[in-house]
Amino acid sequence: MITLTSDFGEPYPATMKGVLLSRTDARLVDVAHGLPRQEPRTAAFWLREVLPWFPPAVHLAVVDPGVGTERNALVVQAGEHALVGPDNGVLLPAARELGEPEAFAIDPDHEEFPATGGEGSTFDGRDVFAPAAAAVHETGVEAVGGLEWLSPVDDPEDLRFPEPDLRGREASGEVLVTDRFGNAITNIPGSVLEERFGEEVAVNGTAAPAERSYARVEPGHRLVTVGSHGNVELAVNAGRGDEAFGVGVGSDVTVSF
Repeated sequence: MITLTSDFGEPYPATMKGVLLSRTDARLVDVAHGLPRQEPRTAAFWLREVLPWFPPAVHLAVVDPGVGTERNALVVQAGEHALVGPDNGVLLPAARELGEPEAFAIDPDHEEFPATGGEGSTFDGRDVFAPAAAAVHETGVEAVGGLEWLSPVDDPEDLRFPEPDLRGREASGEVLVTDRFGNAITNIPGSVLEERFGEEVAVNGTAAPAERSYARVEPGHRLVTVGSHGNVELAVNAGRGDEAFGVGVGSDVTVSF
């Protein structure tokens, strides 16, 4: 299996699939191609949440504002999985969830690299990452270190999410991402609400009930809940929590009890 994740929209993912299908009979599974453009942190969050639910696979992930620069292209081996993508931190949070990461730099100019022959320097998804992902799949994840066009990297770019500040009757953090429903997902652990469901809390001074699910409040009403990712989430039943609470990605959030 090879999964594909990008911020490409359409039709660019089809080109990557064409490269993959010409080199492997692996099952191709789309994770997402509508991620926010050129936002590696958002992509890293969703990869971290989604990829651990997959069986062993090769994961091709391209959110790459540095395409065409000197940044490395990576294969990261993690347990029974391998992640392929740019060296901008997007791969490491998911890799840590999958195993002990070991990073390798791709040399697309190596004589053994399975090049596509594509021209230009703007589509590494087609010309570097897709052929690398196909080759890793066909070689086997356990044999990654033996590929001639890979070399170990001791200090790949990392991306770590900020830690919340938990003290007494207050928890402070920030909005990491918002999903397509408008739910504002914070870095505050859901454990802070464990004993408070059914009570009213305050988010940046705005009162809202802490509830286990959206439908426990009337449509259009705010709530604070814990999402499937295990973090505190600011939401509205049948509405947009980011708008109702006046927050966006990177906004500071303080939940008071």
